[in-house]
Amino acid sequence: MMLYLASRSPRRIDLLSRLGVPFCALELDVPEVRGRDEPAPAYVQRVALDKARAGLALVAGRDAQAWVIGSDTEVVLGERVYGKPADALDAADMLASLAGRSHQVITVVALVSAACEDVVSVVSEVSFEAMSAAQIQHYVASGEPMGKAGGYAIQGAAERHVSRLCGSYSGVMGLPLQQTAALLARHGLLPDIE
Repeated sequence: MMLYLASRSPRRIDLLSRLGVPFCALELDVPEVRGRDEPAPAYVQRVALDKARAGLALVAGRDAQAWVIGSDTEVVLGERVYGKPADALDAADMLASLAGRSHQVITVVALVSAACEDVVSVVSEVSFEAMSAAQIQHYVASGEPMGKAGGYAIQGAAERHVSRLCGSYSGVMGLPLQQTAALLARHGLLPDIE
């Protein structure tokens, strides 16, 4: 029985490694396109499941007992779901709209096997201090916002602008450790440590 992570994200690989469970990371390309009237929580869950199912389809032929974790994280403010910025201008626009406000970060972790699907959803609230245009440009110029939902990495230089976090720090990074550990334990995939 092998555990696979349907992601090559260095953050998710690092976070899952902290749980002490052997796993293999999979290279996948799963579309992340929100349906026209799809509510944000449903969208994040669907994408996490799509990733896990795609990972299972990839390895099922060689590992019938495979378990696959898929995860998706999105930044949400009101009705807007902030994906990954298309370019530096998009990143700056995202950060300007988040600055001085609180937003939600929704992370869903999906665990699938040939016989089972289970999901856990974690919603955190992140507040940014007001940021000047110069501060935003400086951060965007670092390149860190690219490839990150909402145009920021809480574990990076953006952390200095976070005035409040209510929820899961690792969840905002992309994989909520406590909830992921509980999910794995529920299916006998976490080493039993007394």
